[in-house]
Amino acid sequence: MTKKTWLVTGTSRGFGRALSEAILDVGDNLAATARDAAALEGIGDGRSGELLTLPLDVTNEGEAQAAVTAAVQRFGRLDVLVNNAGYGDIGSIEDTTITSFRRQIETNLFGTIIVTKAAIPIMRRQGSGHIIQFSSVGGRLGAPGRAPYSAAKWAVEGFSEVLAKEMALIGVRVTIVEPGGFRTDFAGASTTIEEGRSEYDAVVGAAARMQRTYHGKQPGDPRRGAAAILQIAGIERPPLRLPLGRDAIAAIEAFDRARLDELARWRTLSESTDFS
Repeated sequence: MTKKTWLVTGTSRGFGRALSEAILDVGDNLAATARDAAALEGIGDGRSGELLTLPLDVTNEGEAQAAVTAAVQRFGRLDVLVNNAGYGDIGSIEDTTITSFRRQIETNLFGTIIVTKAAIPIMRRQGSGHIIQFSSVGGRLGAPGRAPYSAAKWAVEGFSEVLAKEMALIGVRVTIVEPGGFRTDFAGASTTIEEGRSEYDAVVGAAARMQRTYHGKQPGDPRRGAAAILQIAGIERPPLRLPLGRDAIAAIEAFDRARLDELARWRTLSESTDFS
């Protein structure tokens, strides 16, 4: 089996770390990136794959280009890009500052766009590749208390749908991964949690309290999630979307049914706006 070369963002902890270890365990090449490359120390110890660690702030276009260039110079090609870096705080829309909105959207959306654009010319010249975008269940339905995160992830979904249509013309595949709750640091130190004012307690406060009690009890196993991603990276026709976890499937199914029901309920009014 031919070795693949991967570039994965946000590999210092959580899902990115688990995926990086799985990639190296199967003997593939990995360019592992993080804002602080020192946090990646030891990630390749005892593993058979070849590792290159690189500093990367995904919101920095120059660093993204440099990381892709370094990966190709080291390994000769780039087969799989995984845009995993991201975070999401909890708070009401009213109480979340515009600065916080911008930071979360810069990382979760523009970080994905920036690194994707850096990789596209390489994959176009190769005539092959696979771009795997980490979205979330929150990219399919509005996640209470996480407006900036959901806004960014919904945009990642739309961006990636367009990307998939364009990339299909040059032999590059695209998959959007939509995890439910996984036992990573996402609900721990990575998250700022604000219950906020009483008026929004039924939604925002409830989300904050749930997040605190949920941490460490999420149903998803990052190692099994990583194995699923390795599996889709090895097939000719991978899915455009891949929810991860029973909780993700249940939430998406319920949301999609509700959307279809609402569409049917208001169909007559919607259609009434066409010219006679």
